[in-house]
Amino acid sequence: MTITAQMVMDLRKRTGVGMSKCKEALSEANGDIEEAIHILRKKGIASAVKKGGRETNEGVVGFAEDNEVAYLVEVNAETDFVIQNDRFKEFLKNICDEAVATKPASIEAFLAQKYSKNAALMIDEYRAEIVHSLGENIQIKRILSFKKGGDQSLGIYSHMGGKIVCAVVLKGASGMEEVAKDVAMHVAAEAPDFLKPEEVPADVLAKEEEIARSQIQNKPPEIQDKIIQGKLKAYYEQACLINQKFVKDPSMSVADFVAAEGKKAGKTVEIAEFVRWQIGE
Repeated sequence: MTITAQMVMDLRKRTGVGMSKCKEALSEANGDIEEAIHILRKKGIASAVKKGGRETNEGVVGFAEDNEVAYLVEVNAETDFVIQNDRFKEFLKNICDEAVATKPASIEAFLAQKYSKNAALMIDEYRAEIVHSLGENIQIKRILSFKKGGDQSLGIYSHMGGKIVCAVVLKGASGMEEVAKDVAMHVAAEAPDFLKPEEVPADVLAKEEEIARSQIQNKPPEIQDKIIQGKLKAYYEQACLINQKFVKDPSMSVADFVAAEGKKAGKTVEIAEFVRWQIGE
C-alpha cells in the first residue's frame, strides 16, 4: 500500500512522533493507522502517543545569534513546571543554536532537517524524544531570522523569562546594538501595533476616524476636522512605535531617541523593523 504524506501527517498529529518514524510505522502496518500507533507504542514511543493533541499554553521564546544572523524560536509546552526543567532548557538552547548554524528558511524546513548532533534524527524527531522524556506535549511553534551586518544594528530583549521577546533592527549604522536593545525593551513594555503611521491599514485608520467623528458631533463643523486630526495624532502616539513616547525618557519620542543616538555617532539612524513575540498570542 502507498503511504501518502497526508497519512503520515495524520499519524504525526495523533502521536506527536516524528514524521520518518510515522512513515516507518505506517509501512509496517500496511497503512493501518491504529496498527501504526500500536507499533509505535511497542517500540517505546508510547508516552508520546496522544500527547500531541494536548494544549500547549506555556512556552518560552529563545534566541541565538552569530556574526551573520539571529534567530528567534518559540517552543511551547503544557505546564510552566516543564519549562523550568533543565532538560527542556537544554532542548531550547540546542534548537536555537541549530537554527543559527543551519539557517532554515521556514519552520517546516527546520522540522524536517537532520539534527546535527544526531544525524539519525530530524529536528521534529528530536522534539518527539523530548516529549517522550518529559511526558508533555512540546511543540516548536515558529522561528524568525534577522540578517546582521552592513549598516544595521540588531537588539534583542527578553522579558519575563522569555514570555515576551522583542527584536529591533536599526538602519544607518552598525555598532548600535545597545540602542536597538533599549528600543526593544520599549517595545516589550508598550506593545506598538505598527512601526509608523504610513503602515496603518486604511480600514483601521477609517475606523479610528469614524470613532473620532462620533465623539464630536456636537462641535461646530468648522473645527471638527482639526479635532479629528488631533485625535488621529493621539492614536499614532499610542499605536505607532516611532511616535510613542520613549519609555526611558517620555520627553522624547522613540524616533527622536534613535535619531539623537545616531547623531552622537555621526550617523543618520532610524528603525527599520521590530518584532514582538509573546507566549499565547
